[in-house]
Amino acid sequence: MIPYDIPLPVVLTWLFVFGAVVGSFLNVCIYRIPQHERLWDQLRGLNYPPSSCPYCKKRIWAIDNIPIIGWLILAGRCRFCRHSISVRYALIELFNGLLWVLLYIAIVPVERFAKVESSALYSPMGALGQQGLSFQSHVWLVNAEYVYFLILAEALLVATFIDIDLMIIPDGVTVPGMILGCLGAFILGAPTLWPAWFFSAQELNVLPDVLPRWLVWITALPAQIPWLTAHPHWHGLISSLLGLVIGGGAVWFVRIAGHWAFQREAMGFGDVVLMAMIGSFLGWQASLIVFFVVAPACALVATAITFTFRSTREIPYGPYLSIGALFVVVFWNSFFPRSRFEAVFSQGLLLPIELLLMGMLFVPALVLMRFVKQRLGFQDDLEVIEEWTSADQLSFFDSKKELSTPWPGISSGQGTSHTNRWRGTN
Repeated sequence: MIPYDIPLPVVLTWLFVFGAVVGSFLNVCIYRIPQHERLWDQLRGLNYPPSSCPYCKKRIWAIDNIPIIGWLILAGRCRFCRHSISVRYALIELFNGLLWVLLYIAIVPVERFAKVESSALYSPMGALGQQGLSFQSHVWLVNAEYVYFLILAEALLVATFIDIDLMIIPDGVTVPGMILGCLGAFILGAPTLWPAWFFSAQELNVLPDVLPRWLVWITALPAQIPWLTAHPHWHGLISSLLGLVIGGGAVWFVRIAGHWAFQREAMGFGDVVLMAMIGSFLGWQASLIVFFVVAPACALVATAITFTFRSTREIPYGPYLSIGALFVVVFWNSFFPRSRFEAVFSQGLLLPIELLLMGMLFVPALVLMRFVKQRLGFQDDLEVIEEWTSADQLSFFDSKKELSTPWPGISSGQGTSHTNRWRGTN
């Protein structure tokens, strides 16, 4: 389903080249965005000043900015001051080029006479599962979705490395990503993975036996809201906004509950905004799968492997959210449609009630976990809140005062110590 029947090697080669070039720009984002506090300053700082060596401050030549090759030509050193340049810059460019290629192979069926059902994003209820679309419409849509999720992948890459370096996720990465996620969902004109709301026929047949009489009316609701089906562009926007609110809200709830139960920060606010950005691309159902299932599994595996090497218990969670989001995108067609997850999210109006009950049980479970840890002898690493006391204030100002008398060794070295002592100046 490659447009205009362009040969696959040509497409993949150019994707790798463009991916490496964009990877060079991502290096700029990773380095410059955290240098500013405000969102506008973060975005403006990407364009000015021009790239220069952070040590000798000289402008980098255009030939030295060629992705991967420029680093190899310079042998990893500045052309002028010969200071070493981290190999991570070239590795990010290489990785991003490969990411463009692998994501294209996963999302766009590249075999000859391939069908849209082999796309990683295919779902009978998603955008690629719409009935009545022609082959050319499917070609356009699957390539458009590749570009759409490529934007998400680039934002996740920048957020991951900034979080690893500084344990923060700036708004300059996530806020533009959220805007593009909502705008892209509106342009695509359909929910990418699952509809914003749906009932399954199997669940509808079981509901009359388990619902109280005053809730039986729920079984008369349609499988999907007709207004959403009739207006696909607005449906895509609503799905994106629901993902933004519910995805970010779930992390916010865990953050507040964890702080209350453990008396320390459980998750940073940057994780809240990052999850909101992920939800704007994936929708609210997939964002909950990322946060509660895939990302914790990735974190547990990584923590178990690096447990003996880590010097602190604090870990950046943004990389695991990013890996979880990319995992859902690449393996969506393989794992999630026609699975137990679909059965869970097909309960319609019953699902919010179940989520509310689970949320009410979440906080007591955290309190019980803390109680068990204390009984087993594990000490809580309570968050230390430092207070600026009056003694600290006096010490601060005292350290700023100049010495009232010079060091005696100065006058002794000048041979004037006895004279100064007689005069009373030393």
